[in-house]
This record gives sequence, C-alpha cells and structure tokens, in this order.
Amino acid sequence: MSREILTVAACYEADKYAAAHGTPTLTLMERAGQAVADEICKRWRPRIATVLCGPGNNGGDGFVVARLLKERGWDVSVPLLGSRTALKGDAAAMAQQWSGGVEDLSVDTLDDSSGLIVDALFGAGLSRPLEGAAKDVASAVNARKTPVVSIDVPSGVQGDSGKVLGEVCIEANLTVTFFRKKPAHVLMPGRDICGEIAVADIGIPDAAAGTAMLFENGPELWGNVFRWPDANGYKYTRGHCVVVSGPAHATGAARLAARGALRSGAGLVSVASPTEAVAVNAATLTAIMVKPFSGAGGLAELLTDSRLNAIVAGPGLSVDDETRELVAAVLASKAAVVLDADGLTSFKASPDALFAQLRAPAVLTPHDGEFGRLFGSLLTEAQSKVEAVRSAAATANCTVLLKGADTVIAAPDGRAVVNTNAPPSLATAGSGDVLSGIIGGLMAQGMDSFDAACAGVWLHGEAANCFGIGLIAEDIPETLPQVLRALHDRYPPAK
Repeated sequence: MSREILTVAACYEADKYAAAHGTPTLTLMERAGQAVADEICKRWRPRIATVLCGPGNNGGDGFVVARLLKERGWDVSVPLLGSRTALKGDAAAMAQQWSGGVEDLSVDTLDDSSGLIVDALFGAGLSRPLEGAAKDVASAVNARKTPVVSIDVPSGVQGDSGKVLGEVCIEANLTVTFFRKKPAHVLMPGRDICGEIAVADIGIPDAAAGTAMLFENGPELWGNVFRWPDANGYKYTRGHCVVVSGPAHATGAARLAARGALRSGAGLVSVASPTEAVAVNAATLTAIMVKPFSGAGGLAELLTDSRLNAIVAGPGLSVDDETRELVAAVLASKAAVVLDADGLTSFKASPDALFAQLRAPAVLTPHDGEFGRLFGSLLTEAQSKVEAVRSAAATANCTVLLKGADTVIAAPDGRAVVNTNAPPSLATAGSGDVLSGIIGGLMAQGMDSFDAACAGVWLHGEAANCFGIGLIAEDIPETLPQVLRALHDRYPPAK
C-alpha cells in the first residue's frame, strides 16, 4: 500500500497525467465505478440499492455503479441532484449508459426498503456546505440504519482538511477512493466519517503522484533506517538518553519517559534528578540510573558529558522561570532534544524566546492546548491540521509533533506525516510522557529527529493496540518488545 497522501488538486493533476499518457478520463470513470461496485459486492449480497448521484463527476461515478450493480442482479434506483440534461462531459456520457429511470433527489426518493445507499453526490473538491435537497437527504440518510458507501469522500466533507462543511455531511460505513488517499481520509473528523476506507487502483501511473510531501505513517517510511543492535556494538554505542525529572512531588512523568526510552533501545538511560528528588527516583529505578543536579547551572554542567546524546525535558517540570532556565541549559548542550509538556507551556508568554534557542536535532511534542500556547491561533486559522503543523515546524525550525487521534508530524522542509494507528485507549495519564521517552530513545540511537518522531508515535500506537482495553501508561513500554519483534521480522538489520 502506498503511503503517499495527495491533495485534491494533486489528484486532479494525476487524472490529467493519466489522460495525457494514454488513459482517457472516461476510462478512469468506468474503472472507478467498477472498483466501487466490486467493493460493494465483496461485502453485501444483491439487494435494493439507492445510488444518490450529484451533478458532477462524482455523480458520473455513481451512474457507473448503478449500471454495474444492476447487471449483477441488484434492484437499483437513481435519485439525481439536478437534471439529467444538465450533466456534462464524462458524467453525461455515463448517465446515457444508464438504462433505468432517474428521479429528482429528495427525501421522498429514499426507499424505506433499500438495503444499501451509495453516496455519489459530491467528491473531495466540494467547497461549500450542503444545502437544499442535498442537505435534507444527508440528514435523512444519517437517521437511518441503512449501510452507506461513499465515493471518494462522504458528501459534505472537505477533501483537504477532513472538516465538515456546514452543519451536516453524509456519514459512511465504507468510502472507496482512487489512486491515493486524500487528507480527509486520515485527518479527523473526516477519517471517522469515512468509515472503512478502500483505495482502488484504477490504472493511474505511480509517476502521476509526483513528489509527495505528505504521507500516512507506517514502517514503510522509516523501517529501513530503524536502528537495531549491532553484533559488534555495546551499550555505549546504543546512545545515552537523559530525562530531566521534576521536583520530588512530580517525578512520575520523568520515570515513565525514561522507561519508554529504555524499551525503545537506548543503551543507557538516566534520570537527571533535582537533589531533593533523588531519593524518590532512586527508590523506584533499577536499570535506569539517577544523576543528581542542582539548578540550571548544575544541569548544564551534567550535560557537558558528550556521551549524553539525547535529552527529554518537560514532563513534570512545573510551569515557571526555573523550567525555562532548565530548557535553556538543555538546548545549550549538543544533544538531541525532545521538549514536551511544561517544557513548552513555560514559554507561553514568550514563545519567540524558545524559538530563538531551538536548534537541530529537536522535536516538540505538544497536544492541542500546548500547541496553541506556542503558536497562537494557527491551528484554527490554517486550512488544515497538516498546514498548521507545517507552519509551526517552519517557525520553530525543528520537527513538530502535534498529538491527537490524528497525530501530525512535520519537518521544517515541509515533509509531513499523519499517524492513524492510535487507539482511544491512549487517552490515559502519562501516555504522552512515554511517547516523549520513546522518541528520545530512538534519537539517542542516532535516528534523525523526523524519522524518530514518526517511528516513535507509530510504535506508541501499535503497543497500545497490542495491549488492548485497560491500557495504562506503564503498559506501553512493557508491550514494546512484542511490537519491536514484529518490526524486526519485517525490517531486519542490514548485513
């Protein structure tokens, strides 16, 4: 499966590329309709079906689906938004091949006996809310329990953002798209609204994708550069990750991060502990070492040891001037850095002061609230979550990972990845701290910051999936070996 994600405009260009290289757009439409009909017939036996057709090419796909389902023994009706005579181009040609009747689209044309509804009203290029009959029908479809199959994206969802345009969209059980996924298939809420997503090959050449800069996360992107233990290596060649602990009453977050770093493969992991927190940290750590320090000056002195090559700072540190000083000491070192939680929020009044200190390699791992404290209204003003994180990475000049059900990772050069394997069970205290530790552990082993962020968030989600219901943060590191074994089988170290 290709991991490339194309914008709506890029998909239009891909169609043009295919046409210019010998595959007419009418042929692409026929293949698209056939792909949808095939996916339907894989899942449902012939029954009464209602194919809702729109006035554009999405409706043309719908007419192909209607014809093919009818040929396969289905009882098909076709309500059309607009008039048949107003259809143009390929859509008009496909409507002419439909031998059945066409009704005016309205709530009344929804057959109560229908066992399947095909949504071919509007595709990913829709730029305005559903209105009139389309809006009324969408609401009526959602009120039923009839399975819904959408073509391209559910009608009412914007293809580049995954956002619902206006008050309502059609909610699908299955969405069939073509050539490559679009942002709406991976970004929330679009991903949920799509239901199951099938990507069909309709004969568009791979070269039509061009140079993609957005991808769906998975080992195909970074598995070949993942760092595995070397037969000639030892713990010091596996890197030494340091997690900066908070005060005595807030040490748990650092220990969770440290455990994540250790399980992700770092050769050594230490918790840099304020002197007053040494006892509580030492009492609960074994393979993870404790390194005392006093104040920002003491931390800076500790970090002069060049063997300490990756640092995680932020979880449990408190939101205050002292944390800003600790972060400054961390960024003054030459180590790779992961900043999270209080290490970000402490700069909410002066984010530019943080940006001025940031340098590669570094990863910021905010959730929505922390992102807003650093980057203002960027998330609400940008066209999409992807564009917001891209802008943030350019501003901060480092990798930015915006956590969520649809975590987005972006590099300053514009590369971006959307993660889709995170289960709801990750919404538990401390899971983000473990994620920061995993990324820090991967960076300690020499992974590039962007690859480490992508790999870390995927491993984090996969561990949660493997553990299942009842997950707490402490379970994530302990499940990582199972995930890593499977990854090792797929991407063994080069010989």
